[in-house]
Amino acid sequence: MSYLVLARKYRPQTFDDVVKQEHVTQTLSHAIVSGRVAHAILFSGPRGTGKTTVARILAKAMNCKKGPTPTPCNECQSCKEITSGNAADVFEIDGASNNGVDQIRELRENVKYMPAHSPYKIYIIDEVHMLSIAAFNALLKTLEEPPAHVMFLFATTEPHKIPITILSRCQRHDLRRISIVSVSDHIASLCAKEGIDIDRESLELIAGESGGSMRDALSLLDQVMSCAEGKITSGKVLGILGIIDRSILFDISACLLRGDVPELLDILDIIYDNGHNIKELYADLLEHFRNLLIVKMGKKIERLVDVPVHELRLMSEQVNDISEIYLSRVLDMLFKEESAIQFSLQPKLALEMAFIRMFQAKPVLPVDILIEKLDNLQKGIYENPDAYKELQNIREINHLKVRDPSASESRIPDAGEESPRLKPESSPVSFDSARSHEENWARLMNMISGKKPAMAASLKKCGRLRSLTDQSLEIEVGGNDFELKLIHKNQDIIKECCNVFFGKSLELSFVTRGGEHGADESPQEKKTRADQLRTEALNHPLIKAAVEIFGGKITDVKLLQ
Repeated sequence: MSYLVLARKYRPQTFDDVVKQEHVTQTLSHAIVSGRVAHAILFSGPRGTGKTTVARILAKAMNCKKGPTPTPCNECQSCKEITSGNAADVFEIDGASNNGVDQIRELRENVKYMPAHSPYKIYIIDEVHMLSIAAFNALLKTLEEPPAHVMFLFATTEPHKIPITILSRCQRHDLRRISIVSVSDHIASLCAKEGIDIDRESLELIAGESGGSMRDALSLLDQVMSCAEGKITSGKVLGILGIIDRSILFDISACLLRGDVPELLDILDIIYDNGHNIKELYADLLEHFRNLLIVKMGKKIERLVDVPVHELRLMSEQVNDISEIYLSRVLDMLFKEESAIQFSLQPKLALEMAFIRMFQAKPVLPVDILIEKLDNLQKGIYENPDAYKELQNIREINHLKVRDPSASESRIPDAGEESPRLKPESSPVSFDSARSHEENWARLMNMISGKKPAMAASLKKCGRLRSLTDQSLEIEVGGNDFELKLIHKNQDIIKECCNVFFGKSLELSFVTRGGEHGADESPQEKKTRADQLRTEALNHPLIKAAVEIFGGKITDVKLLQ
């Protein structure tokens, strides 16, 4: 055919022509200058990034008439033969079709012969990972100790499939994906050479669709040049390649972030009617929201987000008022829905359902902001003693007092008016001599519960008010060792609550049942207390539930004193 595609027509012929692989080309150039070129080199990396091209340039550099040199002349017989692909001393082998042990045996027989007219006999094996295990094993010894005039150059997109015994015998160079900016700049220079009128946005669309592969970008450019007439615009590129306009991704993210469900579903419907692949759209959305999150983080954006500069500005504007936490939640939900959409027979419906679930995730404040707000509130309270004391009074009233209808008529005191104080004698939880010991004990327990619920529960269970005088208060306690230790540990809190409850300072003492004063208990009192404990045990909810579940019958209640 007379037409030569751009990928072949503009294949790099020197190390300087290779786009964005300086970490490999400079290393090889220094190795050639210093005479430290390895006899077996492996080039790995994504498709279309220059693995085979760099191998050919290295072959020319080693066999050039002026060489070995990092800048082959491309004019001598060896350089011209390698460029045209018919060099007598450079063998390009396809690993996919020559993957058997017989082909490797033939190669081993040929390596012992000297090159025809070049310094080195070079074997370039493309897609070397396709060789069989037997073929790799047959190559091991020759690869480790080849003749001085032989070099092996391997290229692969899947280095993990190569046996470690082969990898350990090679010097490995990993080629990287090419950025969108570098791809678009390179194909722009080629379009200038070809006289193609194309705008920058179209170049960026082609570069973005290439996925970091220069060969893919040139193939897409060839397709666009063949189909378009006149000036190539972004609209023509979108129509010819059938890709989704990047602006649609921004429209979808804007609808999602502002909660516009009908508009978002309408956009999806238009995309579906135009025949676009919903699964490819979803993959683009995942990458788009990942980029939005990185832009919101604000660190190393240029290195982590491979998009044109104008898109970075749009992303920054779109996430300006959106929290990082919310963007992270949206990206997490999108990622979790990926398998459901990729394997769904109705991906459009699955995507709509995923978006509807995302609308239910409302923006939230980050934890650090919530903590800061609480700290500011607490700081404001402590800096205003009157407000803090008033808050303490309100909390005490809410927790301790029995509310009455007049409580709803309370109001905030005017400026200069003295704040109300909680007076023990006027509080509904204070001591009243007209009440019985049991009633006063119950109210005292309610007050203690506001400060120490666990201890109050134990004291209420195993204690009672034994005697009260003007100077002293005597409380009788019982129960197990744990409860007694808990009560003893919190004597100060009990005394403080008792002083507030009774409105005066009293000398507090505890009497253990069966202890020093336990012998004074009359038989009638002991019987009354035992009957009360039996009644409480029989009426306990757990006991009733156990009897009902197992259909049992209570025959006796034993008291452990």
